[in-house]
Amino acid sequence: SGGHYRPPHCFARYKSAILVAYRNQEKYLRHLLYYIHPFLQRQQLSYTIYLIQQVGTGSFNRAKLLNVGVREAMKDEEWDCLVLHDIDLVPENDYNLYICDEYYPKHMASAMDKFQYTLPYKSFFGGVSALTPEHYMKMNGFPNTYWGDSGENDDIATRIQLAGMKIVRTSPLLGRYRVMDYNEETDIQDPWRRPPSRHNTRKTWKADGMNTLQFRLLSRTKHPLYTKITVD
Repeated sequence: SGGHYRPPHCFARYKSAILVAYRNQEKYLRHLLYYIHPFLQRQQLSYTIYLIQQVGTGSFNRAKLLNVGVREAMKDEEWDCLVLHDIDLVPENDYNLYICDEYYPKHMASAMDKFQYTLPYKSFFGGVSALTPEHYMKMNGFPNTYWGDSGENDDIATRIQLAGMKIVRTSPLLGRYRVMDYNEETDIQDPWRRPPSRHNTRKTWKADGMNTLQFRLLSRTKHPLYTKITVD
Protein backbone atom coordinates (compact mmCIF):
# COMPACT_ATOMS: atom_id res chain seq x y z
CA SER A 1 0.00 0.00 0.00
CA GLY A 2 1.32 3.41 -0.99
CA GLY A 3 4.35 1.77 -2.59
CA HIS A 4 5.85 1.12 0.84
CA TYR A 5 7.74 -2.05 1.70
CA ARG A 6 9.93 -3.38 4.47
CA PRO A 7 11.42 -6.88 4.60
CA PRO A 8 9.18 -9.21 6.64
CA HIS A 9 11.94 -11.47 8.01
CA CYS A 10 14.79 -9.08 8.79
CA PHE A 11 15.55 -5.53 9.81
CA ALA A 12 16.43 -3.44 6.76
CA ARG A 13 19.82 -1.76 7.02
CA TYR A 14 18.80 1.07 4.66
CA LYS A 15 15.70 3.19 4.11
CA SER A 16 15.40 4.68 0.63
CA ALA A 17 12.77 7.01 -0.84
CA ILE A 18 12.34 6.56 -4.61
CA LEU A 19 11.20 9.88 -6.11
CA VAL A 20 9.76 10.03 -9.64
CA ALA A 21 8.63 13.25 -11.35
CA TYR A 22 5.51 12.39 -13.34
CA ARG A 23 3.05 13.69 -15.88
CA ASN A 24 0.67 11.48 -17.90
CA GLN A 25 3.14 8.66 -18.59
CA GLU A 26 0.97 5.69 -17.71
CA LYS A 27 2.75 3.18 -19.94
CA TYR A 28 6.16 4.10 -18.55
CA LEU A 29 4.83 3.99 -15.00
CA ARG A 30 3.39 0.48 -15.34
CA HIS A 31 6.63 -0.76 -16.87
CA LEU A 32 8.77 0.81 -14.13
CA LEU A 33 6.62 -0.47 -11.25
CA TYR A 34 6.56 -3.99 -12.72
CA TYR A 35 10.37 -4.19 -12.55
CA ILE A 36 11.35 -1.90 -9.68
CA HIS A 37 9.36 -3.47 -6.82
CA PRO A 38 10.84 -7.00 -7.13
CA PHE A 39 14.26 -5.43 -7.78
CA LEU A 40 14.16 -3.38 -4.55
CA GLN A 41 12.70 -6.25 -2.51
CA ARG A 42 15.55 -8.54 -3.55
CA GLN A 43 17.89 -5.92 -2.05
CA GLN A 44 15.95 -6.16 1.25
CA LEU A 45 15.49 -2.41 1.50
CA SER A 46 12.84 -0.52 3.40
CA TYR A 47 11.48 1.86 0.76
CA THR A 48 8.58 3.92 -0.56
CA ILE A 49 7.96 4.93 -4.17
CA TYR A 50 6.69 8.50 -4.54
CA LEU A 51 5.16 9.87 -7.72
CA ILE A 52 5.18 13.67 -7.82
CA GLN A 53 2.63 14.85 -10.37
CA GLN A 54 2.39 18.34 -11.86
CA VAL A 55 -1.12 19.46 -12.78
CA GLY A 56 -2.03 21.59 -15.78
CA THR A 57 -0.64 21.76 -19.30
CA GLY A 58 2.24 24.19 -18.67
CA SER A 59 5.91 23.38 -19.19
CA PHE A 60 7.17 20.44 -17.17
CA ASN A 61 9.51 21.25 -14.28
CA ARG A 62 11.21 18.00 -13.27
CA ALA A 63 13.71 19.67 -10.95
CA LYS A 64 11.13 21.53 -8.88
CA LEU A 65 8.94 18.40 -8.65
CA LEU A 66 11.87 16.50 -7.15
CA ASN A 67 12.32 19.29 -4.59
CA VAL A 68 8.65 18.88 -3.69
CA GLY A 69 9.12 15.12 -3.45
CA VAL A 70 12.01 15.49 -1.04
CA ARG A 71 10.07 17.95 1.12
CA GLU A 72 7.01 15.67 1.30
CA ALA A 73 8.91 12.38 1.68
CA MET A 74 10.88 13.70 4.64
CA LYS A 75 7.58 14.20 6.49
CA ASP A 76 7.06 10.42 6.46
CA GLU A 77 10.41 9.04 7.50
CA GLU A 78 14.01 9.89 8.28
CA TRP A 79 15.24 8.47 5.00
CA ASP A 80 18.85 7.35 4.67
CA CYS A 81 18.78 7.92 0.93
CA LEU A 82 16.82 9.88 -1.68
CA VAL A 83 16.86 8.15 -5.07
CA LEU A 84 15.85 10.52 -7.89
CA HIS A 85 14.57 8.31 -10.70
CA ASP A 86 13.52 9.03 -14.29
CA ILE A 87 10.32 7.18 -15.13
CA ASP A 88 11.63 5.65 -18.36
CA LEU A 89 14.68 3.87 -16.90
CA VAL A 90 14.79 0.25 -15.74
CA PRO A 91 17.88 -1.15 -13.96
CA GLU A 92 19.45 -4.23 -15.52
CA ASN A 93 21.73 -5.38 -12.69
CA ASP A 94 20.55 -6.50 -9.23
CA TYR A 95 23.91 -5.52 -7.72
CA ASN A 96 23.24 -1.85 -8.47
CA LEU A 97 22.26 -1.09 -4.87
CA TYR A 98 19.68 1.66 -4.31
CA ILE A 99 21.54 3.12 -1.34
CA CYS A 100 23.59 6.28 -0.93
CA ASP A 101 27.31 6.82 -0.76
CA GLU A 102 28.20 7.97 2.72
CA TYR A 103 30.30 10.92 1.62
CA TYR A 104 29.16 12.17 -1.80
CA PRO A 105 26.17 12.30 -4.18
CA LYS A 106 26.10 9.17 -6.32
CA HIS A 107 25.23 8.99 -10.02
CA MET A 108 23.74 5.55 -10.58
CA ALA A 109 22.76 5.51 -14.28
CA SER A 110 26.35 5.41 -15.45
CA ALA A 111 25.69 3.09 -18.42
CA MET A 112 22.44 3.45 -20.41
CA ASP A 113 21.71 1.48 -23.55
CA LYS A 114 20.60 4.75 -25.17
CA PHE A 115 24.22 5.98 -24.99
CA GLN A 116 25.80 2.61 -25.86
CA TYR A 117 26.43 2.05 -22.12
CA THR A 118 28.79 5.01 -21.76
CA LEU A 119 28.34 8.55 -20.44
CA PRO A 120 27.20 11.06 -23.09
CA TYR A 121 29.61 13.62 -21.59
CA LYS A 122 31.85 13.80 -18.55
CA SER A 123 29.64 15.83 -16.17
CA PHE A 124 26.39 13.97 -16.96
CA PHE A 125 24.22 13.52 -13.85
CA GLY A 126 20.90 12.49 -15.37
CA GLY A 127 18.70 9.42 -15.15
CA VAL A 128 19.04 8.01 -11.65
CA SER A 129 20.99 9.52 -8.76
CA ALA A 130 21.19 8.96 -5.01
CA LEU A 131 21.77 11.64 -2.38
CA THR A 132 21.43 11.64 1.38
CA PRO A 133 19.11 14.32 2.80
CA GLU A 134 22.28 16.04 4.07
CA HIS A 135 23.79 16.11 0.56
CA TYR A 136 20.53 17.46 -0.85
CA MET A 137 20.24 20.31 1.63
CA LYS A 138 23.94 21.15 1.47
CA MET A 139 23.62 22.00 -2.23
CA ASN A 140 20.19 23.64 -1.69
CA GLY A 141 18.41 20.96 -3.66
CA PHE A 142 17.55 21.38 -7.32
CA PRO A 143 16.83 24.71 -9.03
CA ASN A 144 13.16 25.67 -9.29
CA THR A 145 13.53 27.68 -12.50
CA TYR A 146 14.02 25.04 -15.21
CA TRP A 147 10.72 24.98 -17.12
CA GLY A 148 10.60 22.60 -20.09
CA ASP A 149 14.38 22.42 -20.01
CA SER A 150 16.72 19.44 -19.75
CA GLY A 151 19.68 21.42 -18.45
CA GLU A 152 18.93 21.00 -14.77
CA ASN A 153 21.19 17.95 -14.47
CA ASP A 154 24.22 20.04 -15.37
CA ASP A 155 23.11 22.66 -12.86
CA ILE A 156 23.11 19.91 -10.22
CA ALA A 157 26.59 18.75 -11.16
CA THR A 158 27.79 22.34 -10.74
CA ARG A 159 25.92 22.76 -7.43
CA ILE A 160 27.56 19.64 -6.03
CA GLN A 161 30.96 21.08 -6.85
CA LEU A 162 30.12 24.54 -5.44
CA ALA A 163 28.89 22.92 -2.21
CA GLY A 164 32.32 21.33 -1.71
CA MET A 165 31.35 17.82 -2.80
CA LYS A 166 32.05 15.65 -5.81
CA ILE A 167 30.10 13.09 -7.84
CA VAL A 168 30.82 9.41 -7.37
CA ARG A 169 29.56 7.00 -10.00
CA THR A 170 28.34 3.45 -9.87
CA SER A 171 30.62 1.21 -11.91
CA PRO A 172 29.41 0.99 -15.56
CA LEU A 173 29.35 -2.78 -15.13
CA LEU A 174 26.65 -2.38 -12.45
CA GLY A 175 24.97 0.92 -13.36
CA ARG A 176 23.37 -0.43 -16.52
CA TYR A 177 19.89 0.78 -17.46
CA ARG A 178 17.47 0.23 -20.29
CA VAL A 179 15.63 3.28 -21.61
CA MET A 180 12.03 2.46 -22.50
CA ASP A 181 10.70 3.35 -25.96
CA TYR A 182 13.19 6.13 -26.52
CA ASN A 183 12.81 5.77 -30.29
CA GLU A 184 9.32 7.24 -29.94
CA GLU A 185 10.72 10.52 -28.61
CA THR A 186 10.69 13.17 -31.29
CA ASP A 187 11.89 16.23 -29.39
CA ILE A 188 15.07 14.79 -27.91
CA GLN A 189 18.28 16.72 -28.50
CA ASP A 190 21.44 15.07 -29.76
CA PRO A 191 22.18 12.86 -26.70
CA TRP A 192 25.92 13.19 -27.18
CA ARG A 193 25.87 16.96 -26.91
CA ARG A 194 25.77 18.75 -23.59
CA PRO A 195 22.77 21.15 -23.47
CA PRO A 196 23.74 24.84 -23.36
CA SER A 197 23.46 26.37 -19.91
CA ARG A 198 20.94 29.20 -19.60
CA HIS A 199 21.49 29.75 -15.90
CA ASN A 200 24.39 31.26 -14.00
CA THR A 201 24.51 28.53 -11.38
CA ARG A 202 27.48 30.03 -9.56
CA LYS A 203 25.44 33.15 -8.78
CA THR A 204 22.00 31.59 -8.25
CA TRP A 205 22.47 28.28 -6.42
CA LYS A 206 22.15 29.71 -2.91
CA ALA A 207 19.03 31.73 -3.80
CA ASP A 208 17.17 29.18 -5.93
CA GLY A 209 16.38 25.79 -4.43
CA MET A 210 14.92 24.20 -1.32
CA ASN A 211 15.12 27.48 0.59
CA THR A 212 12.85 29.23 -1.95
CA LEU A 213 10.53 26.32 -2.84
CA GLN A 214 6.89 27.34 -3.24
CA PHE A 215 4.05 25.07 -4.34
CA ARG A 216 0.46 24.17 -3.56
CA LEU A 217 -0.19 20.61 -2.40
CA LEU A 218 -3.44 19.48 -4.04
CA SER A 219 -3.60 15.86 -2.91
CA ARG A 220 -1.62 13.04 -1.42
CA THR A 221 -3.04 9.59 -2.09
CA LYS A 222 -1.87 6.04 -1.47
CA HIS A 223 -2.23 3.74 -4.46
CA PRO A 224 -1.53 0.00 -4.41
CA LEU A 225 2.06 0.42 -5.69
CA TYR A 226 2.99 4.07 -5.04
CA THR A 227 2.14 7.24 -3.17
CA LYS A 228 1.02 10.03 -5.49
CA ILE A 229 1.67 13.65 -4.54
CA THR A 230 -0.18 16.08 -6.82
CA VAL A 231 0.96 19.71 -6.83
CA ASP A 232 0.39 23.02 -8.54
